[in-house]
Amino acid sequence: MIGAASLKLPPARPDLGLSVAVAVLLLIGLVMVASSSVAVADRATGEPLYYFYRQAVYALLGLGAGFVVLHLPLRLWQANSVPLLGAGLALLVLVLIPGIGREVNGARRWIDLGPAMLQASEPARLCVLLYLAGYAVRRQVELRTTLGGLVRPILPVLLASLLLLLEPDYGAVAVLVAVSGILLFLAGARLSHLLMLGGGAVGMLMVAALSSPYRVARLVSFTDPWAHPYASGFQLTQALIAIGRGEFAGVGLGNSVQKLLYLPETHTDFLFAILAEEFGLIGSLAVIALFALVLWRGFAVAGRAGAAGLWFGAYLAYGIVSWLALQAFVNIAVNMGLLPTKGLTLPLMSYGGSSLLTTCVLVALLLRVDLEARAAAPGRRR
Repeated sequence: MIGAASLKLPPARPDLGLSVAVAVLLLIGLVMVASSSVAVADRATGEPLYYFYRQAVYALLGLGAGFVVLHLPLRLWQANSVPLLGAGLALLVLVLIPGIGREVNGARRWIDLGPAMLQASEPARLCVLLYLAGYAVRRQVELRTTLGGLVRPILPVLLASLLLLLEPDYGAVAVLVAVSGILLFLAGARLSHLLMLGGGAVGMLMVAALSSPYRVARLVSFTDPWAHPYASGFQLTQALIAIGRGEFAGVGLGNSVQKLLYLPETHTDFLFAILAEEFGLIGSLAVIALFALVLWRGFAVAGRAGAAGLWFGAYLAYGIVSWLALQAFVNIAVNMGLLPTKGLTLPLMSYGGSSLLTTCVLVALLLRVDLEARAAAPGRRR
């Protein structure tokens, strides 16, 4: 049981740079969802700000969820990491059951909750991350010295990846596998063991990517989208046109042309392209700099937790900040034509309730790690 005293925030101030960067990204995201979705919202609902209003509600719910999570001690998450893993895997199974999981655009990724839909991969990946951080603390010696100590935590990652591939959600698989590898490596797993298992994971992803003509076509369109600008390369060519129109300073907030039903998914997967069109190179680099600041300060939080002996918090922080940075990198790279389309949102910015709620919880956990680390080291500057 947890008493009321343990639910109080530790007597410390969270990392200012991390807090400011997250808040600014969230605010920019709200502005860009409003700007990028007016045409598609007007066509679908007759209300140009429909998606903005929903995103604002999701943001408030996310802040509320983050407030609750911020008050929960890390030992509670650590003690329940195994049951949470079971809950996360159960979600990935439920979404595949007809009548429970809802199929959209050929992918069964959502559970219909009535007024909203839950994208199962978001909380499920968080549950896997919590389990890995807990395992790294419980079996630290085995993880660092034996191949078996690395295989055991990899098995639930593989199971979750297989379930995600059945949806299919290749972007979520790529991020999950990469973040798991980073977390386990920083927890002390041998690089040779990780490379051996990682080679198998990469091979599995390649087989999945090349197993159907549709996915092969997507890869081909990524390498040369202008060869099929009105077919498989349409989305990417429109995104590149948007980015090119932005030039150095952009065309101005609200003045995007590509959002006027030319570029699909303007408020979700391709929000960054509209931001680049309206704010140009300056705005694009500013957003990238904010994500870089989140990465820097997040790793500083993890290092602070490790120095204080809070290893669960340290590993969790490494996993969280790697997740946010990798997903942001993949989304931006897809918008710029550097990677094939993955269907991943831009953290804190793209429209989507499940993504925004989960990201707010991730940030709250990261701030909780920081607070406990600072409180555990009274001699350090707070």
